[in-house]
Parts: sequence; C-alpha cells; structure tokens
Amino acid sequence: MNRAVEVPATPRDATEDDGIAFARTTLEIEAAAILRAAERLDTAFERALDLLHGCAGKVVTTGVGKSGMAARKLAATLTSTGCAAVFLHPSEAMHGDLGIVASTDVVIALSNSGESEELLAILPALLARGVPIIAIVGNLGSTLAQKATVVLDAAVEREACPLNLAPTTSVVVALALGDALAMTLQKRRGFRPEDYALNHPGGRLGRRLTLRVRDLMQGGPEALPKVSPEAPLMDVLGEISAKAVGATCVVGEDARLLGIITDYDVRQAFQKFGAQLFAQTAGAIMNRQPAVVLQSDQLAYEALNWMEERPRPISVAPVVDAAGRCVGMLRVHDLVRAGL
Repeated sequence: MNRAVEVPATPRDATEDDGIAFARTTLEIEAAAILRAAERLDTAFERALDLLHGCAGKVVTTGVGKSGMAARKLAATLTSTGCAAVFLHPSEAMHGDLGIVASTDVVIALSNSGESEELLAILPALLARGVPIIAIVGNLGSTLAQKATVVLDAAVEREACPLNLAPTTSVVVALALGDALAMTLQKRRGFRPEDYALNHPGGRLGRRLTLRVRDLMQGGPEALPKVSPEAPLMDVLGEISAKAVGATCVVGEDARLLGIITDYDVRQAFQKFGAQLFAQTAGAIMNRQPAVVLQSDQLAYEALNWMEERPRPISVAPVVDAAGRCVGMLRVHDLVRAGL
C-alpha cells in the first residue's frame, strides 16, 4: 500500500454560511490522517500485537488529557472484546494506584507529544516492574518513544482545529490505532459472536446469542398443552382454550411428541369430516409432521427465523428435548416480546 494521501487545507475564516464546508474539511483532515497512519504501519504493529496476545496478565492503558480519554476508550474496547484491560490515570498512579500494575501486564501509553509530565513521572516505576510498554505517540523522538518497548506512530501534520491547537486529529488517530490493535487482537484470539454476547447480555445482540428456546417456551406440567392420541375432540378444544397457546401437543405414554393440533388443524378437520368431526379423536385430526419442531436448547433467535421465514409463517411450535420428549410450546409472541 503506497498511495499518496492528500491532506486538505483547513479553512480559517469559516462563516455561518460555509459551516458545512468547514465541517466537511474537518472530517477530511481527520480521515486523511488515519489513512496516513495506515500507510505507516510496519513490523512494530506486529510486535505490539504479539505482546498483547501473549500477555499473561491484563492490559493497562494510560494517558492524560484527551489522550487519557482515548486510553479509557481503548481499555473499554479491549475488555468488551475478551481482553481484560483497565485504565490507569498517571496522577493517581503516583499516589498508590501503581499497585494495579503487575509484572505479567502490558502497558499501552498514549501521548501525542510523548512528553507529558505526569506520564513520564510513572515511567521509572513501570520500567522497574519490567512490564513491556506499547507507546502510541505523535513524536517518535520523544522521551516516551525512547523508553517504550514498541512504538506506534500516531503523528499528524496538523490538528483539524483552525488554530492548530485543540487536540482533534491527533486524538482521532490515536483512537484509530487503538481500535486497530483491539480488533486485530480479537481476530487473532478467535473471539466469537457468542463470546461477545457474554459481555453484552443486555443488548439485542446479547439476547439473540444467549437466550434459548427453553428460556421462553410455555412448559411445565401446568402450562404445557398436551393430550393423548385417544382424547376426544372436546378434550382437545378444552386444552387449547385452557392453556391459551393456540395449539396443543399430542403425546404418547412416553411423552414423545406424536403430532400437534392448532386452530388451523381443527378447521381442516372440519372440512374433511364435516358433521362427524366431534366423533374424531386427537390422533385422527393431528398434524403428524409439524412444519417446525424446536429443540429446547436451540437459540431462540434461530427459532424465530424458522417460524417466520416460511411461505406461511407459523405462530406456535412444539418444543422437544434431546430424547424427543415434548417439553413445551413456543409462540412467536413470546419471541417478539423478548426483544429478538
């Protein structure tokens, strides 16, 4: 990758009328800086990745000011993607918080100048512990860069600030390099969607990857609608009405699922048997091959897709265990209500 990246000029006399143009240029400056950082990636990035992947302890991120905010975000991203990480404020570190750093840890220090006094003050203590330090810096000749084990170049030509003072572009590049580390580490560690969901159980993704059919089904001796194949039609209708699921399972003596009777099956039986309908048993009118039979340990989101992605979507399905015994009924309503 050797394409040249042009850095847009910064408009310095933006008025109310050219606000959109100024905002667009700001974004272009920051985007160009990220592309230039991508162009500069070399074996140092691989060494940093090796340190993180081989870390036997935790990752400690640190920085002050806006770099400290980027360091906090990096710690949060690493933690949520399966790598334990904490943020250490350099000032607090000098008053006892250095105790969280162990010899098995890896430190990631962020600083645009590489000369932040608070950060440099804790360097001797970190080096004395023998912890490797990954520096994300904008000045490769800085003290931090010289003391670090690995250095990632986060230099920018200028800030997006029209005065070239407020940390803007430099922070964005530091954030981007941190994300690149975290995402590449996640890929190397084989982090799966299921693993991600364990750390995000409250979100929709978490629910989709953790909720099982057994968590949402209508089951148990009192809630499960079921009849024997010899049950007369009146008992079938009574069970469907009493359990309010819209269907009933037909089970044998060993509790194995033999079929299902829904409101639709009753209407179909009426067309077939006419006036003789009430002389029929559950075994005569049941659907012996339900469109969907769910497993109790199946993901609920997968069950929702099975029930909805059909030429004629179904609203309720029987649930069986590994031995084929009927253990519940699941309604689409239950799945939707769970926020899937």
